[in-house]
Amino acid sequence: MIKFEKEKMAVPTDKTALIDAIQINYGKLKKELSTIPVELTVSKELEGHSKGTQMSLHNLVAYLVGWGELVLKWNQKMDAGEAVDFPETGYKWNELGKLAQKFYSDYEEIEWTTLLQRLDQTVDRILALIESKTNAVLYEQSWYEKWTLGRMIQFNTASPYTNARGRIRKWKKERKLS
Repeated sequence: MIKFEKEKMAVPTDKTALIDAIQINYGKLKKELSTIPVELTVSKELEGHSKGTQMSLHNLVAYLVGWGELVLKWNQKMDAGEAVDFPETGYKWNELGKLAQKFYSDYEEIEWTTLLQRLDQTVDRILALIESKTNAVLYEQSWYEKWTLGRMIQFNTASPYTNARGRIRKWKKERKLS
């Protein structure tokens, strides 16, 4: 199940571990996000998702919402027997930096607290999706190329939550924020 190594979790290999990883990693991220003054969320002070770019904390959360909603879209289309353009229509896997920019743009007009609520809702919907699937569907068959559905969900939720938390902690340390 879950193994801890200096705050690092093992890659989930079953439904329970995936749910735990998302809940734990998101809980830690949410705690960090809750301490950030709104006025500091729009300054582009973090290393962006594309080489040589800068992003704001608002962009970082928009990125997480964007990927979460994309995971939900993929599943909705697959469940309906429709074709899915991975990672997203108009984007290739080698254009993830452009896709990140799209997410920043998609959510730029959303106020910070509303964006945080949207992230909460997206996480809740992903957890509900996982709950609706069997362990066999999540981890015992390929879903996209060689990847299982559980692994695709983890790539776009639990792992990015940990990465985002690390970026925020580094930013806070540089700014001498607690």
